[in-house]
Amino acid sequence: MRIDLHTHSTASDGTDTPAELVANAAAAGLDVVALTDHDTVGGHKQAIDALPEGLTLVTGAELSCRVDGVGMHLLAYLFDPADAELERARELVRDDRVPRAREMVRKLRALDVPITWEQVARIAGDGSVGRPHVAAALVELGVVPTVSDAFTPDWLGNGGRAYAEKHEFDPFEAVRLVKAAGGVTVFAHPAAVKRGAVVPESTIAALADAGLDGVEVDHMDHDEPARARLRGLARELGLLTTGSSDYHGTRKFVELGAFTTDPEIYGEITRRATGAFPVPGAGGAGTR
Repeated sequence: MRIDLHTHSTASDGTDTPAELVANAAAAGLDVVALTDHDTVGGHKQAIDALPEGLTLVTGAELSCRVDGVGMHLLAYLFDPADAELERARELVRDDRVPRAREMVRKLRALDVPITWEQVARIAGDGSVGRPHVAAALVELGVVPTVSDAFTPDWLGNGGRAYAEKHEFDPFEAVRLVKAAGGVTVFAHPAAVKRGAVVPESTIAALADAGLDGVEVDHMDHDEPARARLRGLARELGLLTTGSSDYHGTRKFVELGAFTTDPEIYGEITRRATGAFPVPGAGGAGTR
């Protein structure tokens, strides 16, 4: 089985619609794909309705978190999307995205970058606006060559010249909320130092004590020494280890299935989940 547990659609900051994403996942030879848009489940229905036979969809979201001043992302799988407490918390994060993006545009204009809010809004379309849309505008303007190059201290990286704070989950509260909604939690790209500061291993250990299920190890932003360190840490803490593409369509230079998750780990994730079932085949209800 080929299993990719971290992808994005136009419901947040990817360039494939949810329907295109599942079609492309099947074409890439995947057996299982997770749709984990930022702080939203808005793409799940379209993905389920378009799901090709032979492909299983894992519903999820990537939650924006911050601890001790450091940003981090938490992948939440197979939670009950109707859970009221988790939905309210996600709504608070989503509501702050537009003011934050506008503030980044303001800061960039102060740096003599000819970006406009209209340009960013056009790029975001119906998706949940975020830094990648601002980064894509910088690429359009020729300020940086790629979206990844915008996520540096010079521009939009954490603490960078045009960075703006936003409302984010406390990760310990996020773990609690997701678990209460029957979901499974995995720390996304925890050693992605190219994106800025990362949380220390002591925080990962504390999150494990609080119920964190796993860490994403095989990811394009992790070199081999980082992966080895994370695998060792996961063994010490009893955490699951996953691998995934973090696919964003044409917004990033990574293909679906570039990194994958071991089928035994996937099986354990599905066994732990009580909020939703993986959705097989050509559509169907995803909640228990």
